[in-house]
Amino acid sequence: MLVVVSDESEDRHLTGPEHPEQPSRLGAALGGIDAAGLSDAVVRLPARPATDEELQRVHCESYLEALRTFCVTGGGLLDPDTVASPGSWDTALLAAGSSLVAVEALRRGEGDAAFVMARPPGHHATRDQAMGFCLLNNVAVAAAALAADGQRVLVVDWDVHHGNGTQDAFWDDPRVLYGSVHQWPLYPGTGRAVETGGPSAPGGTVNVPVPGGATGDVALAAFDEVLVPAAERFRPDWVLVSAGFDAHRRDPLADLEWSAGDFADLAARVGEMAPAPGRTIYVLEGGYDLEALRLSVGAVLAQAVGVPFRPEPATSGGPGSDAVAAAQRVYEQVGVVPGA
Repeated sequence: MLVVVSDESEDRHLTGPEHPEQPSRLGAALGGIDAAGLSDAVVRLPARPATDEELQRVHCESYLEALRTFCVTGGGLLDPDTVASPGSWDTALLAAGSSLVAVEALRRGEGDAAFVMARPPGHHATRDQAMGFCLLNNVAVAAAALAADGQRVLVVDWDVHHGNGTQDAFWDDPRVLYGSVHQWPLYPGTGRAVETGGPSAPGGTVNVPVPGGATGDVALAAFDEVLVPAAERFRPDWVLVSAGFDAHRRDPLADLEWSAGDFADLAARVGEMAPAPGRTIYVLEGGYDLEALRLSVGAVLAQAVGVPFRPEPATSGGPGSDAVAAAQRVYEQVGVVPGA
């Protein structure tokens, strides 16, 4: 069974008609579940707002209060890309709380995996700053809650943009391993392979930046040669995925060449990283072409529960193998990846 946490009827985060991060993204994600034939295998659960205590494991109190006040007094532009409306605070609380509902449901044994279908996305939000369409860091809130409960957490980020906020949250935290494959150079400018973690968590951050034009075989190599060995060494109790789908070749905001089939292959590797069924949560991040989002979500979730659905073939032949090899050498030196 697949747990899906969402409350799209309560989505009041309005970004304006020209903004790429739209409420229609949730409808596209739901369409992917239907396209994959998963409707009968889904347990739908409503979101709940995250509490102050849960949020303050990731965000500082002054930021939370400033963001709440900004939203309820009318909202506006937080930066040139990031918008808040009067309903954005309540919607962001639900998005952050959705990841916690997924944790709670899997702990009760209600599914083999979970999908958090919420917006706004979160992985760019830092301790004290909204950015990159993100207000609260949804995946980090869940990871921090699990870590506080003594769990070892792997966060895998395959969004085309590097999750700087999540990296910052766990930079020096040995309880959480953050691993990302992303296009570079690209917004937000972080995520180089030499960013490997703080003094208390050396090797606790694993970045594999790849160039524009990279195809799915490059992403798969990044997993097989860097992220999977790092996960095997770390031995996580939970795997949380920042599941952005803007690396798809149709997406308007970046230049990678992945397909829905590639995302399914990456989900297969994620399944290998998890210690057992019921310990993997996919949290929606980016993805701004609605058809690409629909097909990719369907392919990933079908893979997560063992249902065949590959609406597009995997891709290959693009650049980036040298970037994967360079990252592999960095993490061999750090001791995260076994040497040749």
